[in-house]
Amino acid sequence: MKPAPCPAFGKCGGCQMLDVPYDEQLKRKQHNVGRILGSLCRVQPITGMENPFHYRNKVHAVFGFRKGEIISGVYQEGSHRIVPVRSCMIEDEKADEIIGSVRELAKSFKIRAYDEDTGFGLLRHVLVKRGFATGEIMVVLVTASPVFPSRNNFVKALLNRHPEITTIIQNQNDRATSMVLGDRERVLYGKGYIEDELCGCRFRISGKSFYQVNPVQTEKLYAKAMELAGLEGSETAIDAYCGTGTIGIIAARRLREGRVIGVEMNPDAVRDAVANAKRNRTENIQFYRNDATAFMTGMAAQGGRADVIFMDPPRSGSTEEFIRAAAALKPSRVVYISCNPETLARDLKLFKQFGYRAGEAWPYDLFPHTEHCEIAVSLSNASSSS
Repeated sequence: MKPAPCPAFGKCGGCQMLDVPYDEQLKRKQHNVGRILGSLCRVQPITGMENPFHYRNKVHAVFGFRKGEIISGVYQEGSHRIVPVRSCMIEDEKADEIIGSVRELAKSFKIRAYDEDTGFGLLRHVLVKRGFATGEIMVVLVTASPVFPSRNNFVKALLNRHPEITTIIQNQNDRATSMVLGDRERVLYGKGYIEDELCGCRFRISGKSFYQVNPVQTEKLYAKAMELAGLEGSETAIDAYCGTGTIGIIAARRLREGRVIGVEMNPDAVRDAVANAKRNRTENIQFYRNDATAFMTGMAAQGGRADVIFMDPPRSGSTEEFIRAAAALKPSRVVYISCNPETLARDLKLFKQFGYRAGEAWPYDLFPHTEHCEIAVSLSNASSSS
């Protein structure tokens, strides 16, 4: 162990292994994935980062008030106590600078930070997203009220300090909730979204869009997913849990005569996915706002088939109902991307009951200095000729 180069280490819970040499972190993650998945499939060596610092392109700061001063930072793990953070070893440095400027300007403009206990105050959170390939920067100011005193002057002052900001949004969240973002938004500057590039495609990122926080490693992960899919050009593929369409659009561009079907429940994500497909001139992909399990069940009932299914579920993993619906479409290959080896192992055992066997697991360290990693796994249908 070595001293962690961060005064908030051990308090904020954002990273658990900052005091562990990076090579040792990778060994621990490799061991953990092998321990959990080794009996189910072959586990390949983990792919780490050349520079495992300041990789997060999305930075969130909660604002509060303490001893007469505005503070910003993160909630202490398991609590709503704010741990002040001025710079973070895993967050984008420019984002940290911008959050610091918002904190200083809020003080000079006499804007009060929100108090969860009393319900008084305006500024609740600040979210900064940066396109690493494009350099575009979004700042989302989350307020408890639509009334923002001196709003225009505040925006001008922030842009004077950081002219590299390309869009600023005010998001209103007046609910007593742990959710960061509310439903109502107002664009204060710029076009209301940013763009970034991934695997040769360009993607639109809105305030509410999910986009992997480590684009350097995500590009490697998605390239491996395409390799595992073995697309030859004429397949029908399904991108379940498709979000804003990143995996599906990348796959569609590899299909000359085939097509991709993206399924997603979140209406904001579907809207972004459709825009992303147009932006990349990808016409062989269609998006449906639906539950993926229900969609695939209905598709199978009508005699539909899929050659490949991509799935990237949340940490809780998938469900037996989803896996049954996927198997009913008789795909020759399933590519499962997971951020939780425990739920992945559970789901691989379920897939086995439906005739699908895991071939190889490829771990990628998308979250250096934390206990987490992403894993891409290929599954094949034992009865398939391919």
